[in-house]
Amino acid sequence: MKGLIQRVSHAQVVVDGEVVGAIEQGLLLLLGVEQADTEQQADKLLHKVLNYRIFADEQGKMNLSVKDIGGGLLVVSQFTLAAETKKGLRPSFSSAANPVLAEQLYQYFVTQARQQHAQVATGIFAADMKVSLCNDGPVTFMLEG
Repeated sequence: MKGLIQRVSHAQVVVDGEVVGAIEQGLLLLLGVEQADTEQQADKLLHKVLNYRIFADEQGKMNLSVKDIGGGLLVVSQFTLAAETKKGLRPSFSSAANPVLAEQLYQYFVTQARQQHAQVATGIFAADMKVSLCNDGPVTFMLEG
């Protein structure tokens, strides 16, 4: 399971012209699910996402997590993160989870996130989403569960 986190001052997801998820300061998480992923990996990745220290403390150092600052978490499914890109000029998605497993683990991740964090918003799984954000820094990290 892969998660691309971006520290944002705000972010939102629009589907069919309607805002379906939005946050102010916090993290935008693009979540990619691969074939061999499990709930245990989802739990591990969620722990990292919620506790990864990438927000500034009083001295301006990255010492605070999204939990520490009470920020938002916007979770967006992103199957292209599972792409194999080492060979050729076209991505292969052979390692991506099938849609049934991917949605199951995505929903599991979101449910667990909502149990552990007060501000969780989402996109819509497999929808054509328009994601907009203001990347703060920019600060972006790839995490794996």
